[in-house]
Amino acid sequence: METIVSQADRENPEKDIIEAGAKLIKNGGVVAFPTETVYGLGANAFCEEAIDKIFIAKGRPQDNPLILHVSSIDEVYPLVEKVDENMKMLMEKFWPGPLTIIFKKSSKVSKKLTGGLSTVAIRMPRNKIALELINSSGVPIAAPSANTSGRPSPTEASHVVEDMYGKIDMIIDGGSTGVGVESTVLDMSEEVPTILRPGGVTLEDLLQIFSEVKYDQSIISDDENIVPKSPGQKYKHYAPKAKMIVFTGDVKTISKNIKSQVKSLTLEGKKVGIMATEETKDEYNEGIVLVVGSRSDKDTIARNLFKVLRQFDELNVDMILAEGVDTEEIGRAIMNRMKKACGGDIRKV
Repeated sequence: METIVSQADRENPEKDIIEAGAKLIKNGGVVAFPTETVYGLGANAFCEEAIDKIFIAKGRPQDNPLILHVSSIDEVYPLVEKVDENMKMLMEKFWPGPLTIIFKKSSKVSKKLTGGLSTVAIRMPRNKIALELINSSGVPIAAPSANTSGRPSPTEASHVVEDMYGKIDMIIDGGSTGVGVESTVLDMSEEVPTILRPGGVTLEDLLQIFSEVKYDQSIISDDENIVPKSPGQKYKHYAPKAKMIVFTGDVKTISKNIKSQVKSLTLEGKKVGIMATEETKDEYNEGIVLVVGSRSDKDTIARNLFKVLRQFDELNVDMILAEGVDTEEIGRAIMNRMKKACGGDIRKV
């Protein structure tokens, strides 16, 4: 398959590019497009054949639910059983933005899209290209991240090209994404609002609205038998090609342990990558050091995390030693992705 790659202005996307993408989606094609979180792999949510193409292109297990993307709050109502006052308040405050809400699904939504569940995940992205594409398509767009299943999510069009060229119909290049980690997934189908996947909207943000919000057991458990209610809850995700170890604890102790590990691994003939922060980058005199961001601004770490993992792949390192961060605010989402990327090999030092 020849994949069309089109570059679009993120603030004023060209009408012909949007119309071409929308036409492909209407006709059952698959189009990759930017959002404010990561690039999505989009298809007509009402076309089961198109949904199948997403799973095939990604190599994604069929029991892993997809997120529906809409361009207005009004588009939600036909897709769900009900919208209560709390759900409406969430949509009005955080949409468009990096929050996915879990609703009880209506009969219009295929269980193929929801992994066989009676709930559906919906969000409205904060990206003009994405919103215009959804609006022009005239249908909700089902869109997981536009990467091969298990690989680091794509935050630039080049990442999508690497994983998806020849497998899908079109890639719309809208530059680098802003948030860098996928949306927060919040389950509103239960009594207490429950975060199924941490992301750009934090627990602290949600506690400004609700007196109680909890994390789902899957975020703090390594049990692979948990039935996934949200993308990213099951299976190894975001993994680089090299083995990865994440170190947590006091910053000085982290860098000390990484330096010791680098020395040992280098003597064994290993090519070692170090995922460092601005604050520690100058402490390493061995290994390949890539700076992921600043501890004083963890949004920069979230934005660069997947990009740096893919850079280590390009450098063909044998091992990645990464500095963990604290789990306040977006740090929870960063550590969630790091835990998945390293297959749970997190060492507290």
